[in-house]
Amino acid sequence: MARVEAAGQAHAPGERPKATWPILATLGIALILIALGSAAIGSVPLSPSAILGALGLGPAADDITRTIVLQVRLPRIALAAVVGIALAASGTVLQGLFRNPMADPYIIGVSAGAALGATAAIVFGFTYSVLGVSGVSLTAFAAALLVTLLVYRLAWFRGEVVVEHLLLAGVAVGAFLAAIISALQLLGGESLQQVIFWLMGGFAGRTWPHVLLTMPYVVAGYLIAWALARDLNLLVLGDETAQSLGAQPGRVRGALIAAAALMASAAVAASGLIGFVGLIVPHLMRLVVGPDHRRLLPAAALAGGSTMLIADAVARSAAAPGEIPVGIVTAVLGAPFFLYLLRTQRRRTYWS
Repeated sequence: MARVEAAGQAHAPGERPKATWPILATLGIALILIALGSAAIGSVPLSPSAILGALGLGPAADDITRTIVLQVRLPRIALAAVVGIALAASGTVLQGLFRNPMADPYIIGVSAGAALGATAAIVFGFTYSVLGVSGVSLTAFAAALLVTLLVYRLAWFRGEVVVEHLLLAGVAVGAFLAAIISALQLLGGESLQQVIFWLMGGFAGRTWPHVLLTMPYVVAGYLIAWALARDLNLLVLGDETAQSLGAQPGRVRGALIAAAALMASAAVAASGLIGFVGLIVPHLMRLVVGPDHRRLLPAAALAGGSTMLIADAVARSAAAPGEIPVGIVTAVLGAPFFLYLLRTQRRRTYWS
């Protein structure tokens, strides 16, 4: 009974603890500063004054500097931030739905579907493009959504989605599609290297069209999740409790899964497979701001954007003038950190 009363106090519709806003402001400022710092990194190092000049916030920069900043680095930075926001927000939603801090955006089949779509597009030479975005990204996006829909349908039982079935269906479908992807790689021949590089994830060669086509899906998914954050808080208490407090578990769960899938599919289609961001960032932010998803969602989104920018900066600078896939960076940096969190916080209760 005390737990329900505490939940009711935590989920009052208009309530926002004042202590949250300094944290969100700090995360927002950090995201901006990291983005500016990331713009300085590359084969041609740029000073802060040159970057500000290219952005029209200081003494005018020369044409070459403006081209480097506005056409090469800025779209990459913007896309990295958007992808980080999408993966972190999606991971936050799914960890809440599964009541498990080990859940991530790829658990519902997004990664398997996107990987299959991208691999097929590369191996079979899909050369079409829409508004400057390659057929590989577009096929990956469509396949990610279709596979997520399949997983959702397999988890449907007696008029609603069973969370445990969703998890099992995601694992089973992912394993099956992994076998198909391996078979396609055997047929890949000269395109095998391109397939592997895409599967490792990264932002090389991304331009403004990628940002403009990815952002609407991420924004839409985030707004849906934000609107249902209070209901997600209630779902954590169990369906019966949530229903008694005014939520509709079946509809809320379906809408949240759709929101998470939309964000993650758009992110993976734009960047390839980049792990650990959607797993670690929500986990860490839950320790900072608590389990209330109205606070956790924006905090995780901002931290996810910053984390992805840092990973991309490391990927560009660690092997300059070349670069390494961002997915390798997030795995190398993320896995030890996550193990540290598990060891130091294993006795903590995350959902109350």
